[in-house]
Amino acid sequence: MKNEKNDEIIEQELELQEEQTQEEITQEKETQEETTPEEETTINEEDVEIKNPEKEKVGIIDLPGVGAATAEKLESVGYRDLMSVAVATPAELVDASGMSAAVAKRMIAAARASLDMDFKSGDEVLKIRETVEKISTGSDSFNELVGGGFETGAITECFGEFGSGKTQIGHILAINAQKLDENAVVVYIDTENTFRPERIQQLAEGAGLDPTKVLKNIKVARAYNSDHQMLMAEKVEELVTKQNLPVKVVVVDSLTAHFRAEFIGRGTLAERQQKLNRHMHVLLKLADLHNICVYVTNQVMAKPDMFFGDPTQAIGGHVVAHASTFRIYLRKGKKGSRVAKLIDAPNMPDGECNFYVETGGLKDV
Repeated sequence: MKNEKNDEIIEQELELQEEQTQEEITQEKETQEETTPEEETTINEEDVEIKNPEKEKVGIIDLPGVGAATAEKLESVGYRDLMSVAVATPAELVDASGMSAAVAKRMIAAARASLDMDFKSGDEVLKIRETVEKISTGSDSFNELVGGGFETGAITECFGEFGSGKTQIGHILAINAQKLDENAVVVYIDTENTFRPERIQQLAEGAGLDPTKVLKNIKVARAYNSDHQMLMAEKVEELVTKQNLPVKVVVVDSLTAHFRAEFIGRGTLAERQQKLNRHMHVLLKLADLHNICVYVTNQVMAKPDMFFGDPTQAIGGHVVAHASTFRIYLRKGKKGSRVAKLIDAPNMPDGECNFYVETGGLKDV
């Protein structure tokens, strides 16, 4: 009897052990099934993280309908990255490469899809505005008039009659940009043969800078007609992207001289304004994309039918007026002084100031 009881006890223990073993096996399987998806998810996330940088490295040649020859044509005329394609019009790409309008539209759509071109909140725009620099004019009253100096990322236009100080301000900006950053490069597009290296030497000595180094950091282009002028403005993009030069200021002196000479009469007015509009948008794009201060001088004309007030009016009409971020009217004042009047600005009230142009720069009255 005792033996039979012992056998039963042994059998019960063996059954319990088998049940425990099966439960452990089942738990292990469940654990594996639960952990496997997590591991797969982790791998997928890693794959996504690896793919994102590859997406950022997409170039023009990766866009639909673009081969090596088309990419070379586009790069030769300034379309070197996705942003330049994304903000272009189909007509511009057709003219640049000879492709069809349908292919150009697909390219632009693909470029825009590859970039973050969504809306930004006001606080994000404010953070971007923190990168804006102010280039001093040398005159405290003039700086106060324009909010601390001439802004980067914007077009500032000064118009006035001959001898009002437009070219002098262009030379002074070329100096003070390098006073702000000794490695800054200034591009001077000269359309009226007004750039004088001797004047740069005088201003550099007045600012306590090395005249030789200052002159080396100024790239001067003499433009002989409106097409040449527009080409030089487009070439500035190459200085920034290909040669990696820290361009801080672009001076166009003067903006309208060639356009005024080449397009005569009312019959050519529409063509002139369209061409001038394209030129201004190239400059505006340069200023915005590369945080450059673009300074343009503008000629004036007299309105003979105006009997009261100042008959002086800027050339270029509404096209130049709308494209310029800041507009300043310069005129001669009393006792050899100059008067600067701010007539248009997005964040500053209208006002005016007086200053003298001296050998070392601008001086407050």
